[in-house]
Amino acid sequence: MTDYFKKKSILLFWGIIIASIMITLLIIILHWPQQNQNSIIKVMVKSGSTLNDISKQLHAKNIVSNEHMFRWAVQLMGKEKEIPTGTFQLVNTRSNYDIIKQLVYGAPEVKKVRLLEGWSVKQMSDHLNKTMGFEIDDILKISSSRKFLRRNEIQASSIEGYLFPDTYLFFDGDTPSSVLNKMVKEYKNFWIESYSNRAKELNMTEHEVVTLASIIEGEAIYNSERPIISGVYHNRLNRGMRLQADPTIQYIIDDGPRRLLYKDLQIESPYNTYKNKGLPPGPINSPGAESLKAALYPDKNNYLFFVATGDGYHTFTTNEKDHNIAKKQLQKIRRELRKKKRKK
Repeated sequence: MTDYFKKKSILLFWGIIIASIMITLLIIILHWPQQNQNSIIKVMVKSGSTLNDISKQLHAKNIVSNEHMFRWAVQLMGKEKEIPTGTFQLVNTRSNYDIIKQLVYGAPEVKKVRLLEGWSVKQMSDHLNKTMGFEIDDILKISSSRKFLRRNEIQASSIEGYLFPDTYLFFDGDTPSSVLNKMVKEYKNFWIESYSNRAKELNMTEHEVVTLASIIEGEAIYNSERPIISGVYHNRLNRGMRLQADPTIQYIIDDGPRRLLYKDLQIESPYNTYKNKGLPPGPINSPGAESLKAALYPDKNNYLFFVATGDGYHTFTTNEKDHNIAKKQLQKIRRELRKKKRKK
């Protein structure tokens, strides 16, 4: 019995020693002294960064003096998967614990980016280049990447039309891929069950609805006209007429948007709705929610034509004779505007 208690006492003694050593090591690792303790240093954690990537960056910026100690500290705290994407301003980084606390619980810097309805992938790429610093070619490559399209369950050859226009808050460490993922996710959030059911009622695929919505987006300025314009296009589709939609021509010319010429209407392209019947192969821009809803719920009318009135609105007509009269009125307005400009 005495031997049993002796053994138990020895095990307890060594257990206390080992626990004490472990606690001491934990304290040493967590509170390992760092460099630049009083400096304010920016650190960017990019989307997909590993703990190894982060520790290397911190060491390169002289924030941590020992990469291994920092990694062990993160792992001991169980925070290796809790460091978010973003740009952080680290201050008073006296120890590993201070750094980890600021990375995990600090507020990363965000950028407010507004992406407009009716913008094409190219236009969005230009804007993301200016606001996020992304390379335009990187975005364009992702836009037609089969892997990206498959991962996001997009049944098309490009993400044109599937990037939902909105005002976003992106982290400074976001990548082109993570930003486009967010935009596609917002697009998918639009498609509630009733909208999907409505598309089936119209005997249209989701891709066809988005394509039509993008043309409506290219035509309309005011929300009140979107369902009316949609009604015109639905009427023309149902009658087997060519859509003759100017935005589809703007999409295929290199120097647009500009006033279209007769020769532009002769361009050989599947997107030329003056030469081809039906919808073009895919969307020509990113339509907003109002244009998508207009494509799904067109106004019930007998209109087959419309022409701009010069103030953002349109004149709608049921026959070609009245349509030609409306076109002449627009031409008259344009002539008067040109005269006023010359006088100035």
